[in-house]
Amino acid sequence: MFTRSLANPGRFLVAGALAGVCAFANASDHLDTAAVIADPASDIGDIYAWASGDGKRLNLVMTIVGGKFSDHVRYEFHVDSGKSLGNTATTTKISCEFNSAFAPDCRLGDIDRARGDASAESGLDGERHRFRVFAGLRDDPFFNNVRGTRAALNVAGAAMVEGAPKDAAGCPHFDARTRAKILDEWRHTDGQAGSNLLAGWSTAALVIEVDLDVLNAGGPLLGVWATTIVRGVTPGHKHHLDDGVPIDRMGRALTGNALIGLFDTEAAADTRKSQYNQAGPADWLAFAPEVGASLAIYDGFDGHCGNQWLADLNAPKAGRYAKLALLLADDRLWVNTDAHACQQYLSAELHQRRVAKRDCGGRTPNYDAVDVFRSLLVLGRTSGVDDGVAHDDGQHSDLKFPFLAPSRPGPR
Repeated sequence: MFTRSLANPGRFLVAGALAGVCAFANASDHLDTAAVIADPASDIGDIYAWASGDGKRLNLVMTIVGGKFSDHVRYEFHVDSGKSLGNTATTTKISCEFNSAFAPDCRLGDIDRARGDASAESGLDGERHRFRVFAGLRDDPFFNNVRGTRAALNVAGAAMVEGAPKDAAGCPHFDARTRAKILDEWRHTDGQAGSNLLAGWSTAALVIEVDLDVLNAGGPLLGVWATTIVRGVTPGHKHHLDDGVPIDRMGRALTGNALIGLFDTEAAADTRKSQYNQAGPADWLAFAPEVGASLAIYDGFDGHCGNQWLADLNAPKAGRYAKLALLLADDRLWVNTDAHACQQYLSAELHQRRVAKRDCGGRTPNYDAVDVFRSLLVLGRTSGVDDGVAHDDGQHSDLKFPFLAPSRPGPR
């Protein structure tokens, strides 16, 4: 099999170097469990989804950490369609299998199929012209000050070990010095200006542009998530999904890696993240209590418990974070296809009742999703927590297929 030799010692050394007090994410969803470290061709780095400016298509991107696709892994996008956030009536699956490096066999449900070499920048059209596919090596658009994040969370973890008190909802009360150090470490890298650990990193990219009228039969709000599945597993296996075992799963940036197993031991975090990655939609909400416990910790980083996004100060203490925990545990990236401008990460979630008048939300390759997400968890607004990295080093597009910048010489 052509991906069995994908072991990348340099990448594994990076992951190992970042192991510390807390077993947290070293990137958005990169190398999050032992299973994907062992087979990085099954490791979803990130997914992106957004509406085209003309309102006719949905753009989808899945990046794969291993740098190549595998002939024993199936790569899937799931697009759920509904009229309100979280409530969907139809589902469309886009599934791709590879039997040579960048030549997939992709099926858009039972509507269209694209087979052949998809490595040209123009992509490969489906037989019925309802979608097109690109598969190849591109610059990884994710940017994040990983070392600063590690340092910030280590400060918080050490303070809790030393006895920082928590309120009844689990929100820690850090002293002023600790709070200042958490936020300062977050925007620096080893005491210097914040730097992007993944600068110059190349990724295998599966890029799909699909006609919206194929996807939105249930309504204009689309919930997008992706999976990688080991092919050819005997039906009846404990984790059976169609004809394979799910290995990795992703919806929103950072949800799984930043909120599952946050301050567990490395072994416990790996076990829990693996369970999370393999869970089907019916089991997602079972992770809400664990997500809520992590949310409580982030809420204390600024010294004000209860100002987190969707925190409910009128709820019983144990339920303060339940609304946001339930929303995030349903780990789908929401795109409002009634709006064609795409400028704000989590826009659909932030403006649920006025969503038709806002932008499409979703996630383009250029969103600073990290700062938006963390600011909402700490301050309850979309800015204010800064990791010192405002954009990627590559020039990506949300308009021109295949969207991601060409790969460049770098740490591959």
